[in-house]
Amino acid sequence: MPHTILVTGATGNVGSELIKALANRGLTVRAGVHSIIKGDRLKHLNHEVQLVEIDYSKPETLHVALTGVERLCLITPFSEDQVEVAKRTIDAAKQAGVQHIVRLSAAGADAEPAIQLGRWHREIERYLEQSGIAYTILRPGSFMQNFSNYNAESICQEGKIYMPLGEGKVSYIDVRDIAATAAHILSADIAAHQGQAYELTGPAALSTAEVAAAISEATGRPVSYVDVPEEAARQSMAQAPAWMRDAMLELYGASKAGYTAGVTNTVEKITGCPPRTFTEFAHDNSSRFKPTHE
Repeated sequence: MPHTILVTGATGNVGSELIKALANRGLTVRAGVHSIIKGDRLKHLNHEVQLVEIDYSKPETLHVALTGVERLCLITPFSEDQVEVAKRTIDAAKQAGVQHIVRLSAAGADAEPAIQLGRWHREIERYLEQSGIAYTILRPGSFMQNFSNYNAESICQEGKIYMPLGEGKVSYIDVRDIAATAAHILSADIAAHQGQAYELTGPAALSTAEVAAAISEATGRPVSYVDVPEEAARQSMAQAPAWMRDAMLELYGASKAGYTAGVTNTVEKITGCPPRTFTEFAHDNSSRFKPTHE
């Protein structure tokens, strides 16, 4: 019987790409989703993809989702209770006999002193390390897809990217490369990556002005970067919960100060393929940065 791999957070940026990558390898994949209706598009990728609804407040749904699962890719929601959610899932995985967990963490989780997001991720990492389950930790940098998901409207309408990053550089990574790395690890012998923590980045660290230039070149439309003062950024997030606003501003501050500019070659070492450049990402997603009437 083929081994079953469960991916939680399967409709998110990384999760949906990982489901695709695993299904393309012919593996038995179970997609953990918050809503079966929203997750239905994943089933169309491959008839072997199984959908299972997970409600972290209902332990019985985790039990059902993990039944018969050998490997788990643990992707938790960006929520104030993400640590508790992750611990609950790790406990359920141990009870279900899961043999290997690949945890999607974040770059800088092991930094000292760490920002709040890093501390949350590191607490989860430590809990996993002490669980007795074989594990592999992935610590990707910021996603290139954040620009197509969160900045596309201002780019389309105004030709502007508003960010509070100054001249700070970030080693953005395409989520497709994160998924490819995770798929390779989940397909390999467990011992090959057991106990490892991998920092994943794109091939270069870029300033937001350089990001704007790449999008401008890909779309043939002028795009520029507007450096937003911290207080203005705080006001723009006034509707967000305080914990989220504070965590994001702290992350922006770390990037502005140059702490997110490190580059690794880990993606290529594991997958055999170099990570995508931001230029490639911008060209692949150029339609997202253009007004619909063009």
